[in-house]
This record gives sequence, structure tokens and C-alpha cells, in this order.
Amino acid sequence: MSEPAANPAATSYPAPVISLPLGLEVLRTYSGALVCLEILFGGLVWILVASSRVPVPLLQGWVMFVSVTAFFLSSAYLVLFITGLVNRINMDWNFLDVFYHFIAVLFYFAAFVLEAATTAANGGTSFTRPQNSTNTLCVTPRGNIFTVLTYRQYSINVAATIFAFLVTLCYGCSLVMGFKRWTK
Repeated sequence: MSEPAANPAATSYPAPVISLPLGLEVLRTYSGALVCLEILFGGLVWILVASSRVPVPLLQGWVMFVSVTAFFLSSAYLVLFITGLVNRINMDWNFLDVFYHFIAVLFYFAAFVLEAATTAANGGTSFTRPQNSTNTLCVTPRGNIFTVLTYRQYSINVAATIFAFLVTLCYGCSLVMGFKRWTK
């Protein structure tokens, strides 16, 4: 008598590799808390840059792209762990965690630098009205990049720069912790 043939679908795929807990327990880990901070700070960067009405679209367009994309990808990543769907998708989640956070660190660092450049380009600008003129405004720029931001836009961009730096740090810490989990 011959033995029954093994189901090829059951033997073809390895079990998913996951080091983080599933369900709401993931929020009790440092990695889960950092993903929540990434979503919070990334959402703030998105809101702040959008509320400044994007005065320098060439530089801030990338910041908007990165903040919106990372916000949705981090949210989806967290939802997959909270709902436990990662158990049903056969892949190395530890590698995916490292890969995603590496790309996010690179993109967010570039976004942080561009947002800081936008803000700093207005830093030394002085606005003066020539005497006996009601319609003319003289602007004395400093540096190679020049932006004209109102005080409100400047303040919002300063806050966006700070939060872009914080979210870059969060993604960097997540990368380091993910790398440690992946190499175990």
C-alpha cells in the first residue's frame, strides 16, 4: 500500500516569521508604541504642511508625499498586527519590518531636510517699505534659496520641521529594533 500524497500547498510555504505579539498586545511593546508615535507625528507633519498652504511646492511636495504615504502604510502595518492578519500571510514579517523602516527613514530624513531648508530660507529675510510708498515692498534675501513666508506660515513650518525630525527618530528607532529582531 502506498501512503497518501502530501498536500503540496501545505508543504510549499513556510510559516510566517513574526517576533511581535498579535492583537492589542502589540501596543504594549516598544515597537508597537513607536509605530503609534510614527502615525501620530507623521499625521502632524501632514496636517502642518498642508495648513501652511504649501508655499514652496517644489520642496514641500516631497514632504507631503512622504508624510501621507508613511501615515497610511504605518496605519495599515499596525492594523495587520492588531487584527492578527499577519498569521494568515506567509512571509518573513521581521524582514519586511526592517525593509519598510529603512525606506521610511531614508524618505523621512530627506523630507525633514527639505522642510528645514524651506523654513531656514525665510529665516533672515527682512521686509521693509520704502518711504513715501504704499504699494512697494522691498525684500532683502539672504542665501541662495529664497522663500517668502508669512509669520504664520513660518511658525507652522518650524513646527512641521520639528515633528519631521521626531518622526525620523521614531522610524530610526523602529529600524534598529526591527534589525535586532530580524538577526535573532
